[in-house]
Amino acid sequence: MGQLTTSDGVRLVYRDSGGEGFPLVMLHGWGQTQEMFRHQTAGQAPARRVITVDFRGHGHSDKPHHGYRIARFAADVLELVDHLGLDRFDALGWSMGSSVWWSFIDQYGTGRIRRFVSVDQPAAVAAVPWMSTEEQEQSGAIIDVAGLVALGAQLAGPDGERVRYDFVRGMFSGDPDPELLSFVGEQIKSTPAHAGVPLLFDHAAQDWRDVLPRIDVPTLVIGCDGSHVHPRSQRFVAERIPDARLHVFPAGVANSHFPFLENPAAFNAVVGTFLAHADA
Repeated sequence: MGQLTTSDGVRLVYRDSGGEGFPLVMLHGWGQTQEMFRHQTAGQAPARRVITVDFRGHGHSDKPHHGYRIARFAADVLELVDHLGLDRFDALGWSMGSSVWWSFIDQYGTGRIRRFVSVDQPAAVAAVPWMSTEEQEQSGAIIDVAGLVALGAQLAGPDGERVRYDFVRGMFSGDPDPELLSFVGEQIKSTPAHAGVPLLFDHAAQDWRDVLPRIDVPTLVIGCDGSHVHPRSQRFVAERIPDARLHVFPAGVANSHFPFLENPAAFNAVVGTFLAHADA
């Protein structure tokens, strides 16, 4: 484990596998931790150097009362790659982690990114009234504005822990493995309401459709038939990014929003094959 103090005084905890392989920086989703990638830290080595981090307000990182915006998270990632001296790296984001990369690209460009992997993140989370029904479906919007406000109030309320668990449970189809569900449910407890609620609101309010066509590096978009994020939204993301590839795991392979945990061998093979084309 390593530590970095950001320019606004927040201690971030990261893990760097080291080694001579090309760097792969992996970003987790809302309310989760870098432990989501426990099977990738080992599974992708020694072919590459894997770097993960707990965002502010998550995991073992500090939980200040400021900075819970996607743009600030992207700045934190910039400070992390600068801290590690990474001039070039591959980037992978899962769920909100993809949004952080999209914000990174929007602000800082793709000059340091060799290849990009986006895992199961809609182009827009909230179904805002000025989007047509067709646009909401294409973008993968999963909640309307009233529902988002209500969810935030529930997360900040006295039953917040139960609401967090129910929120996570809804990301699995069918009957998930009890140990896996317990693990994910435990990780989300590390994010307090003062961090998670404003971050979720900011994250869900973003619309990345205008950024996608400006991603000019080889990109792989991964979806999952069993996820609460509909695969058609991942097809839309892949179609908007020039020359992007799409891979959708069938429900028999992975049946949730967490394919890297549910079937790490299959996930690692897909990602490893994509990144290997750049290694050759």
